[in-house]
Amino acid sequence: MLQRPVERRVYTSIAFTDRLVDEGIDPSVGSVGDAYDNSLAESQIGLYKSELIHHDGPWRDIDQVEAATASWVLWFNTERTHGSIDDLTPLEVEQLDYARNEPVGKAG
Repeated sequence: MLQRPVERRVYTSIAFTDRLVDEGIDPSVGSVGDAYDNSLAESQIGLYKSELIHHDGPWRDIDQVEAATASWVLWFNTERTHGSIDDLTPLEVEQLDYARNEPVGKAG
């Protein structure tokens, strides 16, 4: 059985991390995997801090932060539009993807 050829983008994170090391740049603070993989998480944490934690604080206690976090995640995924995905919400993009890839019927 033939396997699909490996696409170049699979190795992007490795190449990116190697380039940072070559330039003497610390790939990421507290990196477990590599810098390219962590950049998305670090970007998300930055949004979370600026849009919720710093914007709506100070906070009374951890329960208040947890409740606000749950509300922020719901808002972020269902109402906040994102320029990188044509000003759609993540939920809208997911729905479009499911509609585009919906099976047309059972085989056989």
